[in-house]
Amino acid sequence: MRGSMGNSTGTAEARHRLSASIEDIYKRRVKKSKVKGVDKSLHIQIQDRISCCKFPLLKLVLVIIICGTFVTLLYSPEVYNNNHLLHSNSRPSFVKRWIWGGSDPRYVSDLDMNWDDVIKVIEKLSEENDYQGIGLLNFNKNEVDHWKQLIPDATHYVLHLDYTAKNVTWDSLFPEWIDEEEEEDVPVCPFLPKIEAPRKRLNLIAVKLPCRNEGNWSKDVARLHLQLAAADLAASAKGSYPVHLLVISNCFPIPNLFPCKELVTREGNAWLYKPNLNVLREKLQLPVGSCELALPLRDKDRVYMGTERREAYATILHSAHVYVCGAIAAAQSIRMSGSTRDLVILVDETISLYHRSGLEAAGWNVRTIQRIRNPKAEKDAYNEWNYSKFRLWQLTDYDKIIFIDADLLILRNIDFLFGMPEISATGNNGTMFNSGVMVIEPSNCTFQLLMDHINEFESYNGGDQGYLNEVFTWWHRIPRHMNFLKHFWFGDEEEVKRKKTQLFGADPPILYVLHYLGLKPWLCFRDYDCNWNVDILQEFASDVAHAKWWKVHDAMPEQLQQFCLLRSKQKAQLEWDRRQAEKANFTDEHYKLKVEDRRLKKCIDKLCNWKSMLRHWGETNWTDDEAFTPTPPAITTAPLSGL
Repeated sequence: MRGSMGNSTGTAEARHRLSASIEDIYKRRVKKSKVKGVDKSLHIQIQDRISCCKFPLLKLVLVIIICGTFVTLLYSPEVYNNNHLLHSNSRPSFVKRWIWGGSDPRYVSDLDMNWDDVIKVIEKLSEENDYQGIGLLNFNKNEVDHWKQLIPDATHYVLHLDYTAKNVTWDSLFPEWIDEEEEEDVPVCPFLPKIEAPRKRLNLIAVKLPCRNEGNWSKDVARLHLQLAAADLAASAKGSYPVHLLVISNCFPIPNLFPCKELVTREGNAWLYKPNLNVLREKLQLPVGSCELALPLRDKDRVYMGTERREAYATILHSAHVYVCGAIAAAQSIRMSGSTRDLVILVDETISLYHRSGLEAAGWNVRTIQRIRNPKAEKDAYNEWNYSKFRLWQLTDYDKIIFIDADLLILRNIDFLFGMPEISATGNNGTMFNSGVMVIEPSNCTFQLLMDHINEFESYNGGDQGYLNEVFTWWHRIPRHMNFLKHFWFGDEEEVKRKKTQLFGADPPILYVLHYLGLKPWLCFRDYDCNWNVDILQEFASDVAHAKWWKVHDAMPEQLQQFCLLRSKQKAQLEWDRRQAEKANFTDEHYKLKVEDRRLKKCIDKLCNWKSMLRHWGETNWTDDEAFTPTPPAITTAPLSGL
């Protein structure tokens, strides 16, 4: 019994120790066979097993090591932290392609090639192009073979682009917020692999793009990556020979990367461009998304030398004469900042001649437009006509436009923004930009693009800003100091509120643009910000920012200040809100302040006893006040031209 246990124990030990050094096990077993009566037959049996297993075991160990190495290469991105992932190189995707020979489904286009359209596009090119080289990006093998048959005299280069890491999402390329001040972190964009140029002359670069039917096809990382890669290849061309870029897609290419004014021809899903290579190179120097600032926050020497007569500030007024005062103050602030660029304002037929005269007196070049209705808006809703903003792209007598909302002030000169491409703007919700201040490049064909898809895209906020964000998904982030919102977010700490208030009141100013949200300063008592008197609007209340606007107002000529007078109904609304705040006993106690606004004593309509309105305030059967239209100021007005 004891002897059989000894034999079984020895065999178990031998099997266990084979996992260590084989030679070491062998020596130990020889030594151990000399003690405790373990017979030689066991020793010989183990030795035979060792000699039999030695080389297969080594092979097994090598196979395990190699497999482990590949698995690490393939899946190592999940091991590292997220920050490392976004900025790592493209090796994992390259290894996947190398091992499996497969394609990333994100990059695959299921569009069937219409070769007749391709032939028509190529035939329209100048006969001077001899097609010494054609670069092909994202075409399958059969399509490459067809290209070679189509243009047999050219040299065809199949371009290889490593896929971007799968953790690179649209949200990571266009984040809602970045640390612009670099207080805690330096913003860095995710890495998009670059295409390797063949170092040969390429006259034509063709790229095939995916276009997903589901979701938002324009916010597609692979689609963006392919377009940037094709543009980068075109921009790398040296010499004076022409370079054309052919995009195969059933969805339109990025309109501000490949502007329609550079479109030579289009046949079906084939879009042929002749890009301005110098302009393209400048665009490609910018970050790939809004994940980094396209313009540094701190640059004391912002010098821009542009073509002044081809650049202008522009705004728009439609269906809302109450914004006339705001537009006049905005013009005043632009001139106070030192800018001499043209000022263009688009107005519709609802803006009276009296109000137009005030706008012209303030320096605006007034142009009459026909309104554009938002097809998804309800009748008489606030956003019913806000697609009229698309008319800005019809200002083709200018190369660049800085659009500004009529409810903001320019505190410092921002002429340098004319040096930025379309669309340059500050961030907003999610991956969106804020269209309150943005750089655009007028073009009739871009206007037509906006109109063509007016029924297709769904605006996230029901307005023009949401729609523009569906068309111009590739945009460039400028510092929020260039469109700083007068807004205290719910939950802001007191220190954050204090810093914002300091920015609002800084003299000399730190902010470039202050954007007034909530109730507008000219529609409030000048004594304090009336947003304090409405519970849901207190997040927009700032007496310091309010005083800043009135300082600009007071610098305006008196003939322009009359356009900021209050109608009787507006006075009654302000007093009603003040009384409601008093009833609710708001802790800020602004309702206790004595109002000395001189405008309360000036009547511009036929119902001057505005206090009597309060007895029936809120009733639906009372008579509204008739607006009284004063005589326009004695100024020279130029003939109004329509778009």
